[in-house]
Amino acid sequence: MSSIRIAAMLFIASSISSLVLADDTPSFHNVKCEGAYQHHLQGICTNGRDAVYWCFTTSLVKTDRNGKVLKKVLVARHHGDLCHADGKLYVAVNLGRFNDPKGNADSWVYVFDADDLSELARHKTPEVFHGAGGIACHGGRFIVVGGLPEGVEVNYAYEYDKQFHFVKRHVIKSGWTRLGIQTAAFADDCWWFGCYGNPAVLLKTDESFQMAGRYKFNCSLGIVGVGGKNLLVAKGSCRKGVGCVGEAVLALPDPDKGLVSGKSAR
Repeated sequence: MSSIRIAAMLFIASSISSLVLADDTPSFHNVKCEGAYQHHLQGICTNGRDAVYWCFTTSLVKTDRNGKVLKKVLVARHHGDLCHADGKLYVAVNLGRFNDPKGNADSWVYVFDADDLSELARHKTPEVFHGAGGIACHGGRFIVVGGLPEGVEVNYAYEYDKQFHFVKRHVIKSGWTRLGIQTAAFADDCWWFGCYGNPAVLLKTDESFQMAGRYKFNCSLGIVGVGGKNLLVAKGSCRKGVGCVGEAVLALPDPDKGLVSGKSAR
């Protein structure tokens, strides 16, 4: 066997091994965001490589994978959950009233450069009737979620194309959740939605938004897939005179509990 053929076979084997490793090993690890901020954490995402993005309602923060701040900017209240796609950050924003039965929200998606956090565009999303609060991207489409009035027994996921033309409103037969849905992510072939509550609620659906589970698990401050079955789930707290802090911990899907934090696939 020639040396060229042997080298080619070794290269292919190495490439396959790398792909398997990338699928089984999380791209990120448990991380605390450096610093304290005026308002509470309301979303996280990553660029899939070397940066974590945190939205503290009025502060948008970029850190490395170890939580060191690389860039931060002040933003209008209320910036919520966010996602990364094609080198840009997309943030669900409501400038009106959340959860209002009469629809007095002012719903938008703001777009930022993922490198320097400069604002690039704003897309009005009036279809998000009770206030845009969360966003995720999958399969070339954006899904925006948000507020919900007291007692409404379903949640809604609003689908947009890449140009933010409205496509469809999906009905999630979840039962009532306090203030609707706060965070969203697609991972492990499922949609994951974080909701407030006492206890907090996690909704799981299939790709077409059919209910697959409702669990007592708190990912209402942020959730994002980070490779294979692994997800990062945000946690946060606020102290008077100190400010608000955030961290993210690894989690894995669990058939009984929805997600189990503090674990990762290896």
